Amino acid sequence: MQYEITLPADYDMKIIRDRVATRGAAMDDFRGLGLKAFLIRERGVDGSPVNQYAPFYLWDAVGGMNRFLCGGGGFGGIVDDFGRPDVRHWTGAAFERGPAYGGTPKAATRRTEPVPAGEDPQAAVAAALEEVGRLARTPGVHATALAVDPGRWELVHFTLWTDEPSVTDGARYEVLHLSAPHLHDLPGGRHW
Repeated sequence: MQYEITLPADYDMKIIRDRVATRGAAMDDFRGLGLKAFLIRERGVDGSPVNQYAPFYLWDAVGGMNRFLCGGGGFGGIVDDFGRPDVRHWTGAAFERGPAYGGTPKAATRRTEPVPAGEDPQAAVAAALEEVGRLARTPGVHATALAVDPGRWELVHFTLWTDEPSVTDGARYEVLHLSAPHLHDLPGGRHW
């Protein structure tokens, strides 16, 4: 799951940094949460065209996501401060721990890839799963995940990095904080 809050070009991103520093730990023991990566992009940094706050979540239970969004679990603070953003959510297809799994992620990448009309989704997902396996062996990778949006027929590759990302396409984020109360409970490999 991810929502993106794009902020004005002259927005002081220290406000977001302070927000995460003072509120981020509240998610450190959230039931049902595999991980929440508190992510930002700053205009002009690492090629970002925008200022953006864009947390990314991996849930180990859908009930946790529902409680967060609709049951008073924290999303109300986002709505109060920024309005209600669109929340993208996907079906998890795979999760792999990388060689730097024990380290602290400093960066994240997200790349989306359409499944062309007329192409068998099974073949596209199989190729993406192979890519996840290769990426999971890359030095500096903390963890990587693959998700599918069957409404848009789009694949989403999300990776946490302890070092500078070696993947250069897609969106690149700075990780301000990682809440990972049930990260060890996320099943590795493909999710079927």
